[in-house]
Amino acid sequence: MASMDTDTLDAIMEHYGSDIWNYAYFLTGQHALADDIAQEVFIKAYYGIHTFRGQSSLKTWLLTITRHTAFRHKKSFFLRRVTLLDRIQPAGHSISAETEYLDRQYTDDIWDIIMELPVKFREVLVLDLHYDMPIQQIAELLGIAAGTVKSRLYRARQKVQNKLGEHQI
Repeated sequence: MASMDTDTLDAIMEHYGSDIWNYAYFLTGQHALADDIAQEVFIKAYYGIHTFRGQSSLKTWLLTITRHTAFRHKKSFFLRRVTLLDRIQPAGHSISAETEYLDRQYTDDIWDIIMELPVKFREVLVLDLHYDMPIQQIAELLGIAAGTVKSRLYRARQKVQNKLGEHQI
C-alpha cells in the first residue's frame, strides 16, 4: 500500500474503529482520551500507510500505533467492562433474567480480578480474551518473545484462578 484514499480510510475505520477505540480505552480508562487516540491512530495510518510492510495484519499494525500513541499520552491502564458472555453463551439460547444477572455479575467479578493484575499480565490476557489475538501477534504488538507471551498468559490465568478460588465466586 503506497497511499490511501479517503474511501479506503473510511472502510478501515468502519472495520477496525471499535477495536482501536476499545484498546485505547483499555490503555487510558478515559472515554474522551480514547476518542482522541482513536482519531489520532487513523490520521497516522492515513499518512503513514507507506510504512505498513505487511509483516503483520493491518489490525495488529493499527493496534501497535494505538499502543504507542496511548503510551505517549502517559495515562494509566484501565478497562471496566468487557462482556465475555457473548463468547460463552451459545447463539439462540435464551436464559432467565436471574441467570443473566448472575452471569453478568460473575463476568464483572472476573474482570475486577483481571484489572487487579499487574499490567504485563493484564495486557496479554485482554489481548487474548477480548481481541482473540494469536500469541505471535500479541508478541509482535508488545515487542516481546512468543514464549514470554505464553508464560505471561499462563501465569495470568493462574492468578485469576487463584483469586476466584479465594473469593469462591
